[in-house]
This record gives sequence, structure tokens and C-alpha cells, in this order.
Amino acid sequence: MAGNTALHVCDSEQGDRCLVLLHGYLESLLVWEEFVPLLYKHVRVVTLDLPGHGISEVRGEVHTMEFLADTVADALRALGIARCTVVGHSMGGYVALALLERHPDLLEGLVLLSSTPNADTPEKAENRRREIALVRAGKKDALARVAPAAGFAPDNRTRLKDAIEDLVEQIFITEDEGIVALLGGMIERPDRNDLLRQSPVPQLFIFGRKDGYIAAETAEALAAAHPQAQVVWLANSGHMGFLEEPEACAQALLEFIAKTGEKA
Repeated sequence: MAGNTALHVCDSEQGDRCLVLLHGYLESLLVWEEFVPLLYKHVRVVTLDLPGHGISEVRGEVHTMEFLADTVADALRALGIARCTVVGHSMGGYVALALLERHPDLLEGLVLLSSTPNADTPEKAENRRREIALVRAGKKDALARVAPAAGFAPDNRTRLKDAIEDLVEQIFITEDEGIVALLGGMIERPDRNDLLRQSPVPQLFIFGRKDGYIAAETAEALAAAHPQAQVVWLANSGHMGFLEEPEACAQALLEFIAKTGEKA
């Protein structure tokens, strides 16, 4: 349990430094399964199913990013983790930002992996409302047909067809109520650019050059607007860089942790 929420957590338990991996929308901790072995010999690695996805509990009609952040903080404290570097992939980045705002004492470092501190544009919010309507109409299969493959650069889709199929399966096992709750929470989230600029916590952005969700121009603008953050580009990745270029992504994380350790 994390506070009052039943949470599915995996913890490698070994290591002086701790890396917490927060998955994205329509994912679960299973998405990290092939990636964690690149990390756990060097650092302690914690993964979890955010409430509403995987097999963690659904706790209401809307899961705000603040609620998710508080739940993650409760889980970390229950595990005896006083300080960690949090890596948020896509939606997980929104949770990581809320964690930075509400529980900055927990963070040694923050990594936005194919994620941004921006609020939804009106167009994006409307797209999420359409997804809510689809799920409520019992048409979740429409998401499964499109979303997983769209996360990968076109050149990588054939090579990584097994990973795409795994993501499709994760959508089908995710409760409809959980999908709706998380979509509602993403619509509500605020812009957190100022929070990032004002925070003393070390920051790393990892972007895929071929990301279909975060255009390269958008990512470059974010990098320019946040000179305090280190930026790593994955040249051959879309939105799923930790699956498309896992070794390069893992190296970026381990180098970042080593640098934050030097400053501590």
C-alpha cells in the first residue's frame, strides 16, 4: 500500500543511489522490463504501476498528477527511500513534475524522458476528451490499434514489432476507468515551466529526434527555454527512446546520476 492506494511495485533493492522509473499513458511497469537490466547493476531501480494503469488501484473518476505524485511519494517512503532520481516517461514526466512541486525533498534529480512541462493545448485537451468518449463507448480497441505503433519512429516499427504488441496487450488489460481517470488528470494539469526554472534540483531532458508526439522544434524550444537542464538527443528514436535506443538512454541516465552524485 502507498497511503490508501494499492500499488504494484518492483524494487531491485541493491545500490547506493536510486532511480525511480515512472511509465507513460497506456503503459505499466512492464514497459521497463527489457530496460531495467541495463541499470540495476549500477543503481537501485524502482518501477511501479501508476494508479489507474497496470494492476494498481483506480481511486476515483479523475487521477490528478498531484494525487499520483503523492502516491509515489508514499510508496518511496514506505520503501525507505529518502532521496532518488525520478525518470518520467511521457505522462510519467507530468507526475515527476508534480513530485518536484510537492515533494522536492525526495529528489536528487529529475529526468523528463520524452515529456514536457507544458500544459495541454486546447487541441490536445480536446483530443483527450475524444479518447475518454471512445473508452466510455467501449471502443478501447481503437486506441490499441493506433497508439502503440505511433510511439515509435517509423523506421523502428518493424524491428520492434514485439514491443508494440506488448504495448497493445497492456492497453487491453488496463481498466477503462483507469484510462479515463488519467486522461482527466492530464487535461487538468498546469504548466510547470516556471517550477523547473526555479528549482535547484538537477534536470535532464531526453528527446527523440523522430518523436511524433513532441516535434523536434518543440523540444528544441524547450531546451532553449531551460538552460539549467542538460539535454540528450536520441537520434534514431521516436517517443519510446528507452526501447528504441536503450543503451544510449541508459548511458545518459547513468552519467546524469554520476554527475548529480559529484555535486551532492
